[in-house]
Amino acid sequence: MTASGKNTICLWYDGDAEEAAKFYAATFPDSSVGKVHRAPGDFPAGKQGDVLTVEFTVMGIPCLGLNGGPGVKHSYAFSFQVATADQEETDRYWNAIVDNGGEENACGWCQDKWGLSWQITPMALTKAVTSTDAAAAKRAFDAMMTMKKIDVAVIEAAVRN
Repeated sequence: MTASGKNTICLWYDGDAEEAAKFYAATFPDSSVGKVHRAPGDFPAGKQGDVLTVEFTVMGIPCLGLNGGPGVKHSYAFSFQVATADQEETDRYWNAIVDNGGEENACGWCQDKWGLSWQITPMALTKAVTSTDAAAAKRAFDAMMTMKKIDVAVIEAAVRN
């Protein structure tokens, strides 16, 4: 298995690594699907000739999708954090993930249909909650805690009030 770099993120899938890689490549900029490797023999989660691994890139990050079977699930311990410029970009990525069989979670987190976690994080939110104005940062943080998808206008209003 050859990946494009020395440090590649390996993500476990249950037979649908290629589908996931194609979705990421179609959804996020600087993303692509590379080599698809087929199993040279039978393995616990598949047969000879089945897709075993898929090399892909997500927003410039090299990844390897491994069709390892149903035994391992993704968790919140790993996520992709996507910094967005505005509400339009936030909505585009959030909706792409959720509308493709994903699930909304709290505070800008969602999961794709393969169980991988994503943080769709407007830069306005990061700026607000890390502000040197502690009161404004707290108001923005408190507003974020009530949200699933981040609403930039509400965050900006919380900072101003």
